[in-house]
Order: sequence, then C-alpha cells, then structure tokens
Amino acid sequence: MKILVTGSDGLLGSHIVRELLADGYDVCALTLPGSPSKTLEGLPIERVYGNICQLDDLKNAMASCDMVIHAAASTKVWPTRAKDIWEINLTGTSNVVEAALDCQLKRMVYVSSASAFRPGSKAQPGSETNDFDGFHYHLDYIDSKYAAQNYVLQAVKERGLPAVLINPTFMFGEYDSQPSSGKMIVAMYAGSLPGYTNGGKNFVYAKDVARACVNALTMGRIGECYIAGNANLSYPELFEKMSQIMGVKAPSIRVPNPMILIYGYLGTLWGKIMHRTPGLNHATARVSCDDQYYTAQKAVKELKMPQTPLETAIQNAFNWLKTNHYC
Repeated sequence: MKILVTGSDGLLGSHIVRELLADGYDVCALTLPGSPSKTLEGLPIERVYGNICQLDDLKNAMASCDMVIHAAASTKVWPTRAKDIWEINLTGTSNVVEAALDCQLKRMVYVSSASAFRPGSKAQPGSETNDFDGFHYHLDYIDSKYAAQNYVLQAVKERGLPAVLINPTFMFGEYDSQPSSGKMIVAMYAGSLPGYTNGGKNFVYAKDVARACVNALTMGRIGECYIAGNANLSYPELFEKMSQIMGVKAPSIRVPNPMILIYGYLGTLWGKIMHRTPGLNHATARVSCDDQYYTAQKAVKELKMPQTPLETAIQNAFNWLKTNHYC
C-alpha cells in the first residue's frame, strides 16, 4: 500500500513519514522542487517533486498511490492577510481533493487545525462540536484553514470523498527545521522571553499527531473531524516545564493584556513600515491573551491516538534543535 504525503518534510510531515514506514507502508513524499528536505535524508522513500497549487503535479504524484495524507500548509502569521496563504491552504487543498477523486484513492486524511473550532476553558475545553469563532483574530492562516476544512467536508457530503480530518493543536517535536514551534524553545533557551501573558494553549507531541494521521487511514469515520491534542497548560505552566527540561530560567513577569496588545499594535506598525516580520503582531498578541484549550478525547477513543507526556515532546524537540545547532 503506497501513501502520498504532502508537506512531507515539515515538522508533522517528517513524523508522518516515519510512522508510515514503521507500519510497513510504501511512502511517496511530495516536496517542493529545490527543497533540501534534510529531515527526510536516508529514509527508504520515493521522492516526488511538485507543488500542491498545481493540479497536474498532484495527479501525477497520486497516479501510483492508494491513499494520501495532506499535511502541507502555510502556517505563517505575517503578514496577517496574504493571498499566498489562501493559495496554499485553500486552493492547494481543493487541488488535493480533486486529484484524490480523479485518481479514485481509497482514503484522504486532511490535516486541518484545532483553530477550526471554538476553544474553551480548562474546565470545559473546546471540542469538535464547537462552532468556529476565529474570524475575530483577522488572521488568514486561521480563516483559510477553516475554509479548507469546509471544502473537504462539502466534498465528502456531495461528492463521496473518503476523507477523515485531523485537527492538531500546538505541536512540539523533532525535525522542526524551519523552525516553527521550535522558535519558542530557541527563544527561551536564549533568554529572550521577557514575560508571559494570561492565556494558554493545548500542546501535543508531533509524533502523537502523526500516529493519529496514520491510524486515520484505517480507523475513524469518513467525514469526521478529530482534534489531536494533549495537555492544556497556561503559559507559566508550560514555561516551568521547559525550564526544568532545558536548565534555564523561566519567564517570571506577567504582562497585562493591555500592554501586550499595545506591543502587538506597535509590532504590526513596525512590520508594515520596515517591511519585515515582527516578533509579535496585533493578531498574535490577541491570540496569546486568550485561553486556547481543547480536548482530544474523540481522537484518543476512535483513532487510538497516544498521549505521550508533554515533557517527552519538549525534551526530544530540544535535543533535536541542539544537535542541529539551532540552540
């Protein structure tokens, strides 16, 4: 059984490829032309070069495959509004859907985002039954992932697309070559995190999310969404764990919401004037002030998703970043 993986050299995709190989699947890894894809070096996989924004590239890649895990996405949050984010996340996903239907694949696993559902509190965490309310952040990343999820669900309902959807929360793990979430680890190790906000998130090991994606090839219900998460932690709780693992001091100053929002406004203004990416913009500042808590109970039950302790995820991510000279 051959599986096509889009976004195969990203943080999650690199884990998905390894989980597929561990289960004995043949892997066809789609990467952009010219991409170094260092996280895939030495693996017994078929490499195919192409772009999800080109339908013919996807049809050619899927021609010899049985199923697809679509993990490619733009996760950038600056600029907050950008045409290319929609091109990758919505147009790219619609192309994957069209190619999967044209090639009559047995199943498609689409990696969406937990942000497609309204988050909750620790006492009542967000679930797959919650409506979307992310429009108020004015982030094209969040809006485009929600629109792409709806496109997939509509194709399931109206065109018989055999798709299962995975909605990861905030992932830590090895092979974070950009880095993405690893930026937080790098910043804390460098001592450049001066404080913390009132908010919090659901955090998860990327390997566990990858296992949920691979299990979704044979488990789960068609047309269902599965939040792939684990630990609901406030930022000071997270930083304390990171501090103990990394041997550095945790940020000790709580930054009031009005101050962080002002800082975000200034970051947005600076970014627009200087045409550079700010460390924090107004949209991400708003996100950092909110509780972004979720439950992964459905994925654990129906997809047998593991719940590896977050300490392991942070430790493994930190070790990888140090070994690869990011820290």
